[in-house]
Amino acid sequence: MNFDHKRMQFAWASSLIAVLVASVGCHHFWPNNFGPPPPVTVPVSNPAHVGSVDPTFLWQQVVDTVDDYFRIASEAPARRENDTWLEGRLRSYPEVSGTTFEPWRRDTTRGFERIQSTFQTVRRTATVRVVPEATGYLIDVNVLKEQEDIDNPQFATASNPSQQQDVSSDAVSGLALPAQSTLGWYEIGRDRELEQRIMENILGRITDVEEPKHKRR
Repeated sequence: MNFDHKRMQFAWASSLIAVLVASVGCHHFWPNNFGPPPPVTVPVSNPAHVGSVDPTFLWQQVVDTVDDYFRIASEAPARRENDTWLEGRLRSYPEVSGTTFEPWRRDTTRGFERIQSTFQTVRRTATVRVVPEATGYLIDVNVLKEQEDIDNPQFATASNPSQQQDVSSDAVSGLALPAQSTLGWYEIGRDRELEQRIMENILGRITDVEEPKHKRR
C-alpha cells in the first residue's frame, strides 16, 4: 500500500468521524456528569444603596474592609450636626501597586491589572463615600489609578543635556544608565474590578455580621 493510498484512507476516516460526531451530538461523547455549570457572577452596583443600619456599625465595616487592601490616611464617618446629615469619607494613602511577584498583595486584582502594575509603575488610591439618604445610605467606592511620570525612561538612547553628567552608579554591561527622577503622577483611569471586590466585601460584612444591640432606656 503506497503512501498516497494511506493518506486517502486517513482523510476518509477523519471525515467519517466528523460526520458521526455531528449527527449523534457531542453530549453522547461528553456526558453531563461533571456537575452543574459554575454560577454566573452578577456584579454589585457601585454606588450601592443599603437600608437603614446603625451608622457606627456601617462605618466600622467600611473601615475594616478598606484596611484589608490599603493603609488608611484619613476618615470622617457620616454624622449628624443639628438637623443636617454630613456624608462620611474615607481615603487611603496612594500606594505603588502590587506586581505579579507579590501575589500576597490585595491592592491589585489578577489579570490585566496586575500585569500592568508589573510593567509600569502604577499607584492606587481608594476613596469611599457614605452618603446618608432618607431610606438608608449610599456607598460609593472609587479606586483611582495613576502612572508615574519620569523625566528619562530607562534604557533610553538619548537624555536631556542638562542631565548628561547625572548618571547612576549602576551599570548594565559596563554602560552607565542615566538617573531617573519622578516628575509626578498622571491619572490613567479607575480600577473597576477592585472597586467591585471592595464593595462586595463591604456589603457582605453588613449582611453577615450582626449589628450591635442597643440597650433600652
